[in-house]
Amino acid sequence: MRLPACLLPALTSALLLAACSQGMAPDGGASTSASVAPPAAPAAPAPQDMASASAAADVGADARSVKVENPLVDFEYGYPASAAAIPALRAILEKDIVRQKAQVMADARSDQLEAKKASFPFHAHSLSYDWKVVTDLPRWLSLSTLVATYTGGAHPNYVFDTLLWDKTAHVRRDPLDLFVSKAALSHAIRKDFCVALDKERAKKRGEPKKAGSTDEFDACIDPAAETVILGSRGRTGFDRVGILVPPYEAGPYAEGDYEVTLPVTPAVIAAVKPQYRAAFSAP
Repeated sequence: MRLPACLLPALTSALLLAACSQGMAPDGGASTSASVAPPAAPAAPAPQDMASASAAADVGADARSVKVENPLVDFEYGYPASAAAIPALRAILEKDIVRQKAQVMADARSDQLEAKKASFPFHAHSLSYDWKVVTDLPRWLSLSTLVATYTGGAHPNYVFDTLLWDKTAHVRRDPLDLFVSKAALSHAIRKDFCVALDKERAKKRGEPKKAGSTDEFDACIDPAAETVILGSRGRTGFDRVGILVPPYEAGPYAEGDYEVTLPVTPAVIAAVKPQYRAAFSAP
């Protein structure tokens, strides 16, 4: 059953903002059965570390929001004023709007043609990006987004993406670029991540996992293989590492996504490339 397009942006914002309760949120499921709708997104408090930085970035720049709705697609793409205030980053995001819109339109046209040939009903495709600020530091702007999609299947789906802008070098970086390797970051946080993930699973399932369980959704996963975001509560450097896990990675679709926020520790800093260590601070 198709999720109404009007719910996609709300799902995007609410799910990303939900991490605020852990001090890491951006600024700003259901079973796998086709008959079950996705769960409502959790409510979230306002971001705690963004007010002053966002206000400064808003000067001379406006947040961007694009919406296209027609029989083929429901497309939405937005990014904040702090990103619009950086010309090179704004240009990258504007190119991405054009690319993503063209791709979703092309895919929808192709599916519409195939549906007509097979005498099947066609359902409009949906794609939604809503970039939010995780943190804005003097050298770094950290953003994340939930990418919500629907292509005519049993239910919509979503994944996460992240963007780290280096204001000094004027380039986009992947947060993992700041570390010696994915393996180094994973080694530094895996133990704490697995403990935190199991706590979140217990909250959603109403009970802890059974000792010795061989269920794939009870096993730990590699945190560095998921979407890694960098945040700051103290605003003196990156002091939080967030792991955003979409449905099906750590649990069934019914459980939705998992968001784990961990403090930056000396072990994490040791996994950072020497040239970037000054950007991190342990609480």
